[in-house]
Amino acid sequence: MMKSIDPLNQSERDNYKLLTGSIIPRPVAWVTTLADNGKINAAPFSYFNIVTADPPMISVSVQRKQGSRKDTSRNAAREGEFVVHIGDELSVEKLNITAASLPPDESELEHAGLTPVPSHNVRVPGIAEAKIRMECVLEQAMPLGGTPDSPAADLLIGRVVRFHIDEALLDQGRILAEALKPVSRLAGSHYAKLGETFSLERPN
Repeated sequence: MMKSIDPLNQSERDNYKLLTGSIIPRPVAWVTTLADNGKINAAPFSYFNIVTADPPMISVSVQRKQGSRKDTSRNAAREGEFVVHIGDELSVEKLNITAASLPPDESELEHAGLTPVPSHNVRVPGIAEAKIRMECVLEQAMPLGGTPDSPAADLLIGRVVRFHIDEALLDQGRILAEALKPVSRLAGSHYAKLGETFSLERPN
């Protein structure tokens, strides 16, 4: 028997549990931005996906805290750029460390012992330990949800201006998922590995 639930009749946290437990697995955007003091901010976000390939654009939804912007969305909006990395099995422990709530004048990259690497098209450095990184310029930053005075999230749309990909992952322009070994978010504190894969031919 199906249970019918009106989201208006329960709390934000209850809706959050249903969404994060249902929409799984979710890819993880590991985002670096520049703080106004020049420090490198890094944080993971699982409200993340592709927008379009022409030109290549990706989306990252950064949830607010009581209506206040997080460092990532504030930095991205101010600087107009950010770098998105794909977390994998080798880097997931340090990815998790960068989820810590540090003061804006401290660097999660330094806190996690990660190595910054210069970008090609943007000022924001990337993370050397990541096998894939995408330099992005900000196309749009849209406040969404909540109320007009206190939005719930900032949706960042980034246009990818440079891909950096470990050559070991590439096979004739395609990414080898089994070589990337990506991790994905589930609900709560749970992550998942790639696991078994299968193929289905798309019907005409």
